[in-house]
Amino acid sequence: MKSDPNTTVFLQTVSAAMMRLKQQLTRGYEQAYPELREVIHLVLDEEELRSWNLTLFPHLLLPDLVEAHIETLNLRPGETKPTDELAPHDFRTYQPVLALCG
Repeated sequence: MKSDPNTTVFLQTVSAAMMRLKQQLTRGYEQAYPELREVIHLVLDEEELRSWNLTLFPHLLLPDLVEAHIETLNLRPGETKPTDELAPHDFRTYQPVLALCG
């Protein structure tokens, strides 16, 4: 069975976004709770898996899932909101891939 190249590119793009987001969340929560580094990693891993199980757009859910999990531990959320690096893409400048090949 052949895999769809568009699906492969999509999943690679989402995976890369998840990796960057997870790194950013890790830094933010480790700065807020340096003594809970291992707990933070466990929470992030658990919520990453949960977000992948819920949607093909896990990067949209991960920050909220982690924040909710942190609150269940009676901790306050850290300064972990995504930066402009993860801001929505400006689709007005979108050009189809085929147009760039020619």
